[in-house]
Amino acid sequence: MAVKLYIVYYSMYGHVEKLAEEIKKGAASVEGVEPKLWQVPEILPEDVLGKMSAPPKSDVPIITPNELTEADGFVFGFPTRFGMMAAQFKAFLDATGGLWRTQQLAGKPAGLFYSTGSQGGGQETTALTAITQLVHHGMVFVPIGYTFGAGMFEMEKVKGGSPYGAGTYAGDGSRQPSELELQQAFHQGKYLATITKKLKEDA
Repeated sequence: MAVKLYIVYYSMYGHVEKLAEEIKKGAASVEGVEPKLWQVPEILPEDVLGKMSAPPKSDVPIITPNELTEADGFVFGFPTRFGMMAAQFKAFLDATGGLWRTQQLAGKPAGLFYSTGSQGGGQETTALTAITQLVHHGMVFVPIGYTFGAGMFEMEKVKGGSPYGAGTYAGDGSRQPSELELQQAFHQGKYLATITKKLKEDA
């Protein structure tokens, strides 16, 4: 049976979605792994999104909490709001109480990726505070550490991401993920897929 890796994300302006797509490519490069993209539900009304100039959502399917149980591993992605995950993703996790009570996600590996508006905007605090969600579910947090190699030490160009996971800087919204940021996302997908596959095979 294929190893199922779910890439679950929230993206308002498309930056996180671009990273998610690259993570999927990386995961798909591992034989025997079947990655799938999912979005969490939007909680803001259309008129508010319109005032925020948010583009329409893509056709990536919306996930329900119970569908999480079908996956062998996860990569969760979200933009930052004041140094923490966006409320849309937190609302989704808040709806997983039934899974928490029965610990149906316990032991499953999970990685994190994110987007911030500025260099001091929470590239690490967003991941660090999100780990609490994984802990209560008993999931195994899988950081990328410094496995991305030389790309982790880039000092001449603006580059998002950290040992916690892949990341990008959105700036005022006009900046798109750089080639190096996309490469790091690809690496994260491949890395998480490899570990998820190994854990499933060893179970």
